[in-house]
Amino acid sequence: MPEYEFRDVYVPRGVSRAAAARLLTDQAEYGHWELHRLRLYPDGSRKARLRRRIIRQMRATW
Repeated sequence: MPEYEFRDVYVPRGVSRAAAARLLTDQAEYGHWELHRLRLYPDGSRKARLRRRIIRQMRATW
């Protein structure tokens, strides 16, 4: 089973949908994060949970 690390990103209610999408796209493109969950609150704010896979290298045995 793969292991993931998570990051929560809070987007305030005054931020447009396009700006929020651009923020999440930059995180995905440059930080190798993917969108795991997005929650939209009644006041218009958003909370996004991003995840990326943890890749562990095996030790070489000689």
